[in-house]
Amino acid sequence: MSQGWAAGVRHPGRTGKIVYALGAVILVLAAITALSGSGKPAKSTQLPQVAKSFSLPELGHPGHTISLASLPDQPVIVNFFASWCGPCKRETPMLANFYSRHAGNVIVIGIDANDSQSAALRFMRSAGVKYPVGYDPFPAPTTTSYGVYALPQTFFLNASHRIVKHVVGPVTSQELAAGVELANKERG
Repeated sequence: MSQGWAAGVRHPGRTGKIVYALGAVILVLAAITALSGSGKPAKSTQLPQVAKSFSLPELGHPGHTISLASLPDQPVIVNFFASWCGPCKRETPMLANFYSRHAGNVIVIGIDANDSQSAALRFMRSAGVKYPVGYDPFPAPTTTSYGVYALPQTFFLNASHRIVKHVVGPVTSQELAAGVELANKERG
C-alpha cells in the first residue's frame, strides 16, 4: 500500500506544515531584503533608478494629498513606516528630530504603510512628526511599488527624483546626513 511516503517516515502534522510554510516565507523575505539594496549609494557609472510617482491622502489633513510630483527639482527623503513596527518606534522620533533641526533644508515625506489611521496619527503625535505623512493602507500599492515588504525603509532621492541611496531597516543619523549630502550632490 503506497501512500507516497517511505515506510517509517512520519507525515508532517498541521503544526509541521505551518512551520515549513513560515520558514519558506522567511526565506523569501530575506531574499527580497538582500536583493532590494545594501544601503550604499548608487554607482556613478550608472544612472540611478527613477523613484515611483505617488499621490496619497495626507494623514491628519482630510482632503489634502501628498505627491512626489508636487516637489519638482528638490531632493527628498521618503521613509516607509507603520505604528505597529518595532524598529519604526525607535527610528521615527530620531527622523522627526532630524527634520526639525534641518527645517527648510530637508524635505521628508513619511509613508505610513498597512496601518490604521487612528493608530498612525497617535504614533505620529507621540514621535513628534512634523513632516507630511501619506497614508497607504492595505494592500499598500505605493509601498509595494517601491519593493518595500519589510519596515522601515528609507529612500534618498536627488532633485531629479532618482534614488541615490536606499536604507533597509532603521536609518541612523549618520546615514541621514550622508544620504542628504549625496542627494544634494547628485543632480541626475
